[in-house]
Amino acid sequence: MKTILKWFFGALLLVILLAVIFLLSLDTILRVTAENRIRAQTGMGAEIGKFHLGLLEPVVSIKDFKIFNPPEFGGTPFLNIPEIHVEYDRDALLKNKIHLTLVRFNLGELDIVKNEAGQTNIFSLGLALPQKGAADGNSVQLKEFKQRTGLDFQGIDALNASVGIARFIDLKDPRNNREQKIGIDNLVMKNVKTQKDLVGLAAIVALRGSDVFGALVDQKDSISEIKKIFRF
Repeated sequence: MKTILKWFFGALLLVILLAVIFLLSLDTILRVTAENRIRAQTGMGAEIGKFHLGLLEPVVSIKDFKIFNPPEFGGTPFLNIPEIHVEYDRDALLKNKIHLTLVRFNLGELDIVKNEAGQTNIFSLGLALPQKGAADGNSVQLKEFKQRTGLDFQGIDALNASVGIARFIDLKDPRNNREQKIGIDNLVMKNVKTQKDLVGLAAIVALRGSDVFGALVDQKDSISEIKKIFRF
């Protein structure tokens, strides 16, 4: 469960970071600049189909946002996000605070990739759980977000989330490849500020994608590890 929460909370902060980049870069090469910054910060290629930055209204809209794995994972797709729609509090932004009144986040596809060396992308790319003894995961991620942007994350009044499918891709043995439909459409969560506020969403994703997430561990340990995922 903690792993699923970290993935979604990390993805959420990445979305907000991208929105901040849009807000602070009002030039004609905004899309290319954002793609290059994502590549520089994560080592992963990025493509943005369309974007709209409201000049008269506090809205950021992004369409067809894709992130690709680095070469060691075959350059395969990682995330396919058909839509991100963000509405924010302009007054809070003037005080160096991020207060989002609405976020519509559609994760169409998540691809977990195991390369020929046996490494899995979500762990090798720094998306695994914090090490034991580290500070609380929420505090760590929020601190990193403030360091990158100089802004305090105040929360999301309403998060409308959709999740399409999850895939597991084994580059060494394609016979292990699998795909599951998550099928979450417009699940609304109120007052999202930390990972704990995403427990409901994470539980549904874990249940509906158990076959894919179970592939992350050795077969002999899969039952015990999956039980840990569902433990609150």
